[in-house]
Amino acid sequence: MSHDPSLAQADPEIHGLIRAEDQRQRESLRLIASENYASRAVLEAGAASLTNKYAEGYPGRRYYEGMDNIDPLERIAIDRAKALFGAEHANVQPYSGSPANLAVLLGLCSPGDVTMGLSLPAGGHLTHGWKVSASGIYYKSVQYGVRQSDHRIDLDQVRELAREHRPKLIWVGHSAYPRTLDFAAFAEIASEVDAHLVADIAHIAGLVVGGAHPSPIPHCAAVTTTTHKTLRGPRGGLILCRKAHAKAIDKAVFPGLQGGPHNHATAAKAVAFHEAAQPSFREYAQRVVANAKALAEALMGRGYELVTGGTDNHLMLVDLSNRGISGRVAAKALNGCGIELNGNSIPFDERKPFDPSGVRIGAAALSSRGLAPAHMATVAELIDAGVTEAAANEGEVSEAFATQLRGRVAEFLSDFPAPGL
Repeated sequence: MSHDPSLAQADPEIHGLIRAEDQRQRESLRLIASENYASRAVLEAGAASLTNKYAEGYPGRRYYEGMDNIDPLERIAIDRAKALFGAEHANVQPYSGSPANLAVLLGLCSPGDVTMGLSLPAGGHLTHGWKVSASGIYYKSVQYGVRQSDHRIDLDQVRELAREHRPKLIWVGHSAYPRTLDFAAFAEIASEVDAHLVADIAHIAGLVVGGAHPSPIPHCAAVTTTTHKTLRGPRGGLILCRKAHAKAIDKAVFPGLQGGPHNHATAAKAVAFHEAAQPSFREYAQRVVANAKALAEALMGRGYELVTGGTDNHLMLVDLSNRGISGRVAAKALNGCGIELNGNSIPFDERKPFDPSGVRIGAAALSSRGLAPAHMATVAELIDAGVTEAAANEGEVSEAFATQLRGRVAEFLSDFPAPGL
């Protein structure tokens, strides 16, 4: 064995699991709305020697020496992020989306201030003020929801709550809401009560830069996002804001919440921003929405009920109440068949969050593989086959059935290579 062994030599157990995951990602119908495929270039950058280097502080103002390559690298990432989103300021250091959201709260609010966000059961995110999150523990959180009639965000309720509670900050964003966000309408409400409007576009950032969803940048004090999901970068976070808030946001990220940034992640983010600025990325973003719409139509054509009756973005929520199976049980059965999605609460769900009525389905990863709207009828057929079999057998599928469906999925995907793998 060499002095500096490869992963396969040094730790065959971990190497084997990574190779098995590569295979799974090649052969599975990946429909988890927050997942995607990062390119080979992004994966290479993320595995670089940059992981060896500490870089507390910001370009030109570091607490360590040896920044000859790190400073220009981070400046490139910042400039690319600003250009891509049309933002006045960018901080590329957040480790992920949740720390980015906490940094905005730390920078723009004081502990105990009132904030408003979409409630978790209505499709919001934990960090928008849900009670078990730091964002709901250290701040007085008011939660708005969706209408019972059509499951869409109730802007009248948002306005009434804002007038009543006078929040310092209003979140607009989601983790499971299938419709276009009206940033201008939210900005009007925020302006009326003198609140900061902050958009969390973690799910839709790729759609925003690809022109498939309106941009929040003109309407918001700050915008947060992950750099993975529809943006197809590494696991990481990003904050964009107006110049007026740049100092407060930067101070909140470091030293407020974090130590040294992950330079390998910064490099991978820079690569992803470069990729997202190419014309091909715009085509991909448009295809994501077209695929989601086509898949929604195909599922509804098979008798499935969709929350809000469809989708405008990359994801859909399917209510399985009429199929005689819960979302979690269906998701577990489908996973054994090579079809990955997640159980998800639906608005006004009568079931518990750990065993909800719905499943969440996303079209981003399939779109990255090159699938088109014409293929979505087959995707719906494969999902339906698994759900129907599981529902007929008390949530279980036989190994023989699972093997057969896994084979069909792998064969279907064989003409669409998985990026990066």
